[in-house]
Amino acid sequence: MGKFLALILILSALAAGGAMYYLQVYGFYEDVKLQPGRDVMLVPLNGGEAQPVAYSEFEAIDAGSSPIRYRACFRTKVTPDALAQLFTLTDKLEPRNAPGWFECFDAAAIGKQLANGSAKSFLSVKNISFGVDRVVAVTDDGRGYVWHELNDCGQKAYDGTVVGEECPARPATGE
Repeated sequence: MGKFLALILILSALAAGGAMYYLQVYGFYEDVKLQPGRDVMLVPLNGGEAQPVAYSEFEAIDAGSSPIRYRACFRTKVTPDALAQLFTLTDKLEPRNAPGWFECFDAAAIGKQLANGSAKSFLSVKNISFGVDRVVAVTDDGRGYVWHELNDCGQKAYDGTVVGEECPARPATGE
């Protein structure tokens, strides 16, 4: 009887582990519908409304379970230096990892390009979700990447620090 119970416990643990892995890596993600002219936007140097950037070959994934799971890849003919003349650069140089099956987004390679100067990162949308900004990186060879990153208000809100007056009011959660 003891061996039978041990076998049930082991099989249950394996099933639970497999389910957790699947849900984290595959389960919650879905393809993002294209919104031509709105998928890749950057904030101008003067801080006005975000402006669209010409792009092609856009693909993106997102998950409703977290505001920082968005990842996208695209191509553009506009160089990072040309974009830097018009749009706001950001210091976000470490993109978040994407699931391995989303092959166009390699966070380590993007991070290296940002660090060595062969790519630049730009502010795309401030507070796309409370405490989360959208960041766009463009490489010298015309590849582009998009991800969501916690901003200062998000860092404070999620680590329990007092947010302060400089941050927008946190939306009600309905609880």
